[in-house]
Amino acid sequence: MLTAKQHELIRFIQQRLEETGISPSFEEMKEALDLKSKSGVHRLISALEERGFIRRLPNRARALEVIKQPEDVTPAGRSLPTNDAVARAVSPAPAAPEPANDVIEIPLHGRIAAGAPIEALEGQTSMPVPAALLGPGDHYALEVSGDSMIEAGIFDGDYALVRRTDTARDGEIVVALVRNEEATLKYLRRENGKVRLDPANGMYDPQIYDPHEVVVQGKLAGLLRRYH
Repeated sequence: MLTAKQHELIRFIQQRLEETGISPSFEEMKEALDLKSKSGVHRLISALEERGFIRRLPNRARALEVIKQPEDVTPAGRSLPTNDAVARAVSPAPAAPEPANDVIEIPLHGRIAAGAPIEALEGQTSMPVPAALLGPGDHYALEVSGDSMIEAGIFDGDYALVRRTDTARDGEIVVALVRNEEATLKYLRRENGKVRLDPANGMYDPQIYDPHEVVVQGKLAGLLRRYH
């Protein structure tokens, strides 16, 4: 038997999936169920997951899937809630469509230079990214600083979506760690036993290093741009 709050939550999740294809946020669930904190939502979700009513989809933002519905729509002896959002959620509804799980949370590692190299900060937060922008593999995001890649369509303030790898072919745009202390976004070239990091801006000169001074940390997989 589910508790009253567990009933309310699973119906609320189901309703949101039917309306939008996206699971409600923890804040929305907290408000809909009139809970005091998000920790209460976490406990309810864990209980429903343990009982096989819902499933959390890994590496996805706000991705919950309702696997089965409780047989009784409302718990015995309890009237329907008066909260409008929850009241709508407990009404019988047709089967939900497949949830729209096309958003992935990836680490946001800070700023990276598209000019003179600067330090790439270690992970501080994450950002949601449309899965269609990413291929297979592990990815992270970096905020671009500078204008040395503008001829490649990469501008200051863009977010570079990077696939983790330590290898790359000539002509690919890579995140290169230089002398184990600075990271930069450039075209990778190899010539005459040297590694050349080429900008995409005629105002900047190529940067030439010995092979042991440059470590590839990823290849550009996509870009996100915010307009203000």
